[in-house]
Amino acid sequence: MRILHTADWHLGKKLDYFSRLEEQKEVLAEICEIADQEQVDAIIVAGDLFDTFNPSVEATELLYKTLKRLANHGKRPVIAIAGNHDSPDRIDAADPLARECGILFFGYPNLEIRPLKLDESFEITQVDQGFIEISLAQFSYPIRIICTPFANEVRLKQFLGFEDKASQLHEVLANRWKQLADQYCNPQGVNVLTAHLYMLKRGGELLEEPEGEKPIRVGYADLVYSDSIPDTIQYTALGHLHRFHNIADNSAPVVYPSSPLCYSFSEAGQQKQVVIVDLEPHAAASYRAIPLQAGRPLFRKRFQHIDDAVLWLQQHPNALIELTLESESFLTAVDMKRLHGAHDGIIHVIPVVKKEEAQKIGVSQINLDQDIKGLFSDYFKSRYGQIPNEELLNLFDEVSSQTIEKED
Repeated sequence: MRILHTADWHLGKKLDYFSRLEEQKEVLAEICEIADQEQVDAIIVAGDLFDTFNPSVEATELLYKTLKRLANHGKRPVIAIAGNHDSPDRIDAADPLARECGILFFGYPNLEIRPLKLDESFEITQVDQGFIEISLAQFSYPIRIICTPFANEVRLKQFLGFEDKASQLHEVLANRWKQLADQYCNPQGVNVLTAHLYMLKRGGELLEEPEGEKPIRVGYADLVYSDSIPDTIQYTALGHLHRFHNIADNSAPVVYPSSPLCYSFSEAGQQKQVVIVDLEPHAAASYRAIPLQAGRPLFRKRFQHIDDAVLWLQQHPNALIELTLESESFLTAVDMKRLHGAHDGIIHVIPVVKKEEAQKIGVSQINLDQDIKGLFSDYFKSRYGQIPNEELLNLFDEVSSQTIEKED
């Protein structure tokens, strides 16, 4: 059985003011072509379908058209779960119509899909909260999928009996997954877990969350470790991190496939891809990544002379650029007009006045390559004359990670 695993589409996302919708149309069309060429039997989209709780009409239309195409007129199931950018109510709202097209949405962690049979293509044969078993006509064995959409503190308390976020997240999910796996995931079928969360290998390095995204991890409170995955699970399809990772150290891959496009300049140069997984009973999963070609490449470039910058810009017309210019003095309006006249994809221009000149006019230099916490620390020090303490930094982490779940 062959599965295509993708995640973090972020439909409707902009790069600052710059719309990426046309690029998203191109890359999703490419994913559909890969699904057909590889003759996959099922699709998993592991969360962050949209970029906001209230996506535009264009983004919503693109999602439904793409999922319908991936479902191949109901001949192959598409399982799509909510991420931390998605409204679970919005994701679940389309279920009655989507099911008839072979698209199965999971917005909330405790959602129980109703049994379904689509012609002679596939049938949902067993269901539970956060679980489905699907029988495909071309296989003598079923696929079982444990589905865990993103669950924040409110949802965990409401749906999973979660009380103490700092100490129980790993345990609650591990117990729930084990309960489902023990009941349904025997070796006579193929067994998959899909989730949108921050997962690490215990004792492994911390993985960087995407720049500019709503962080899931606050300190160590939200960590889920890969040893929580039941032994009978052959492949874990994750979403949230935008760079490809396989965090498993055994024969059962635990994979973040990457986002389909580079969505921030910290992702510049990353190869985006989808993952093709081959599964059968009583065997280890095998997988391979297929690179995606669509989308405008992102670059962070630094120049000391306007002429060099203009020449590079003219040589890379398809790029989206964060441009840093070092100079003896601040850029003039003529300089800015010349730069933007040379290229339509300049997202940011960052002028850096050389140290000697900056000191003359009393301007302190800022390290713009650091993350938002570093920028906050620098601001706090410049404002109050001291660095913030650990308690204040932890509070900043918590505030910056808040997601306002509000429907208009």
